[in-house]
Amino acid sequence: MTQSTYTRDELLAAHEQLVDNDCGTDDDQLYTDGGTSTRTDGGSANRQPPVVVKVGGAKAVDPAGAVSDVAHLVANGRDVVVVHGGSTAVDDTLEALGEEPTYVETPSGVVGRFTDERAMEVFSMVMPGKLNTDLTATLRDAGVDAVGLSGVDGGLLTGKRKSAVRVVENGKKKIKRGDHSGKIESVNSQLLETLLADGYTPVVTVPMLGKEKDGSVTPVNADADRAAAAVAGALGAELVVLTDVSGVYEDPDDEATLVDSAATPEELAALDSAAEGFMTKKVMAAKEALTGGASAVVVSDANVNDPIVSALNGAGTRITPGALGEDAPETTADSVDASALGGDSA
Repeated sequence: MTQSTYTRDELLAAHEQLVDNDCGTDDDQLYTDGGTSTRTDGGSANRQPPVVVKVGGAKAVDPAGAVSDVAHLVANGRDVVVVHGGSTAVDDTLEALGEEPTYVETPSGVVGRFTDERAMEVFSMVMPGKLNTDLTATLRDAGVDAVGLSGVDGGLLTGKRKSAVRVVENGKKKIKRGDHSGKIESVNSQLLETLLADGYTPVVTVPMLGKEKDGSVTPVNADADRAAAAVAGALGAELVVLTDVSGVYEDPDDEATLVDSAATPEELAALDSAAEGFMTKKVMAAKEALTGGASAVVVSDANVNDPIVSALNGAGTRITPGALGEDAPETTADSVDASALGGDSA
């Protein structure tokens, strides 16, 4: 799909003069002076919370629109952190090396990558080595002062390594050992805030820094959706999860059944029931983001014009903190296993 693009000179000059995207609303929350002016409706244009954008790694996800939107938001003074996946590229590289990627199912029915030692080597090569470098270069070419980071850098994303996971094989529950995955337990938000305050746009990818039982640390895989959720929670940000569909559907085969929002526990329960396949992890990540302190989560289509701005202004499926009710959801044993599995499908 053809995307709106800007020349480098136009983007670099956007702080001085920027033509605002028209998303069909009276106020799309973008201001040409960097977001600090007094609005014409009499209200103060208080600084907006950061936006964390998760760009999926599936081949069906075109990042071009997201890149243009990041440039647009940053030019308007909005803090943006980009988190990206790339599991498809990891699988392609493994297959090119004559090896098959391994996916497993947890007892709760979540399917994710099993990252053995060899897969972890390829993962470290592809994600921070190629994909992060390429996306950072693309953003810089669009006029964004982007800085590429893996979860290892500065201890950005840390947590315990989980070397064994519970899986279901041939209908039987088993313990599968030798995994190089982990669940993110902490985010170095000070590092991100320092970069944002200095005008940089962090571009984040896993691996994370896994803590071993003996106190040492090693790079391990983690799910990219949930990495974005952890970052959004730590920054109190709006999380926009861009994928290859318009949001969560009640019936995945019928686009007319798009769920617009979930603002109550009952609506969140219905959303949980509706989510299938890779969307299960995205809803799980949305709950984790809100529990961690994110202001809202939107799951929306990457392959439209102005995908991020559109998501911030009503497109996709929007989930707000009220959906959690009075108490945050408890973490079950099965969900811990699911969170340890790495991979990103879209």
